[in-house]
Amino acid sequence: MQRTPLHLLAAALPLLVLASAASAHTGEGINTGFASGFWHPILGWDHVVAMVAVGLWGAFLGKPAIWILPIVFPLVMALGGAMGVVGVPLPAVETGIALSGVILGLLIAFAVKAPIWVAAVIVGIFAIFHGHAHGGELPEQFSAYGYAVGFVIGTGLLHLVGIALGFLTKSSVGTWAARGIGGAIALVGAAFLFGLA
Repeated sequence: MQRTPLHLLAAALPLLVLASAASAHTGEGINTGFASGFWHPILGWDHVVAMVAVGLWGAFLGKPAIWILPIVFPLVMALGGAMGVVGVPLPAVETGIALSGVILGLLIAFAVKAPIWVAAVIVGIFAIFHGHAHGGELPEQFSAYGYAVGFVIGTGLLHLVGIALGFLTKSSVGTWAARGIGGAIALVGAAFLFGLA
């Protein structure tokens, strides 16, 4: 089997997360706005499942969704992040983040083929909650710009993992595997929603 950059990325990202998770929780190695923003989505499982789900659902829907959804999410997330930085209130941020995993996971699990504009609206709504959480948790000592660039790049990498997993849909067995991953994402989202994680 030929190895593509997406295959390599999908294989390497979990190793990067595991290798740095221990130092991240102590604050070691996260000493810049960029690094803090980059690791924020990668080290939070509530964020990870939603970001991977966006890429996976986009791949499941096919072109042009495979590229549009992972572009819409970080663009709208940056808007939500700016809202969080300046202190614009947004109710139920954590609930919105947890629901993003539940709903996106179920959309994948049930193979929902939404029109591209509907998919973009759904993804955009959830992106506001994720962005607001990122912006609201900006460490005071770091620049908002570096932090924002970091979390957009970290988010993009997680979308790429989802897109790579989406290549499973090239076969019928792989499609069922992708739908199973969607179900697992929904369960993780539900665990966060009900305070079990």
